[in-house]
Amino acid sequence: MGDEVRRWLVGGAIVESERGLALVRNVRRDGRFDWTTPGGVIEPDEDVLTGLGREVTEETGLVVERWRGLSYEVRVHAVDLGWLLSVEVHHAEVFSGELCTGDDPDGIVVDAEWTTVEEATDRLDSTQPWVREPLVEWMRHRWVDPRRFGYRVVGTDLATMTVEQVPWHELG
Repeated sequence: MGDEVRRWLVGGAIVESERGLALVRNVRRDGRFDWTTPGGVIEPDEDVLTGLGREVTEETGLVVERWRGLSYEVRVHAVDLGWLLSVEVHHAEVFSGELCTGDDPDGIVVDAEWTTVEEATDRLDSTQPWVREPLVEWMRHRWVDPRRFGYRVVGTDLATMTVEQVPWHELG
């Protein structure tokens, strides 16, 4: 693989109601399933919150009317695969609509549910560490000022790759 590193930005949404935290169930290319917060790839010409709002509506049917702010950022460098992923997770403050599976044009989201913290923690067990660990940490501590998380992925095969949390500043 050359020195070219593929970069992209993903937005994630923390959406909470009296019924719990909204999570979506995703089917991946290899057929496995995982649970995440609603969100997705932000197009190069999109503002993060505009793109994130679009993704939330597509995946859940909910319309975010106002964002509380950035909760945390994640950066993941997959050394052997040649990519660098940046994620911004924002907290929805005001939203409308009823949670449903939505109309995901990518065909990835197959379910959406309100979950308790305990249910969410259990469902996140099958999710990549860079998705699971920051969200579980946020659910436990509910910090106000945004935090940063960094991860390095080594290997090219999902079954054998290693993922380690590293200081944010070590990643490009």
